[in-house]
Amino acid sequence: MIGSVRGSVLERTATGEAIVEVGGVGYRVLVPVSALSSLQPGEAAFLFTHLHVRDDALVLYGFPTRDERDTFEILIGATGVGPKLALAICSVYSPGALRRALADDDVDALTLVPGVGKRTAQRLLLELKARLEVRGVVPLGDETTPRSRTQVRDALATLGYAPDEVRDALVDVADDGPVEALLRDALRRLAGSRA
Repeated sequence: MIGSVRGSVLERTATGEAIVEVGGVGYRVLVPVSALSSLQPGEAAFLFTHLHVRDDALVLYGFPTRDERDTFEILIGATGVGPKLALAICSVYSPGALRRALADDDVDALTLVPGVGKRTAQRLLLELKARLEVRGVVPLGDETTPRSRTQVRDALATLGYAPDEVRDALVDVADDGPVEALLRDALRRLAGSRA
């Protein structure tokens, strides 16, 4: 079992694959899209890893934090969730944001993940709530200030943007902050993608 890799990044792709050279050996590592910005070619990298064994391949998945790797491993233990879907969930949500969505019973948040429809989101919500530790997470309705990211997502949906567009616009948006600033950032991303 390979638990982590430390080395230099040889290359990375926009689809979430990086090659990390460790002691002269280049390891192909699939990472969440959100982690790509920290993996610059020529720079040092450290990733917590999960080696997934299939009949036809050994696939190495890498994560910047232990919490992300642990969340990935919990996700692939859920019914109907393979490594590809688990990586997609980790690409869209940080472990904390995922726990918050589960604590809020936010089915719509889960449908922002590519490949997750309404029914799958409802099933995942029930199963993951039991697997991930969401007891300490305060549900949205119990907070003194609402979560900005959720408000931005709802605003974009109200403006008529499709779920795929909303998901793409929210990839690099912070979890919290002034709603107006976050919405402006998301709209800029959407305008840039349509140009």
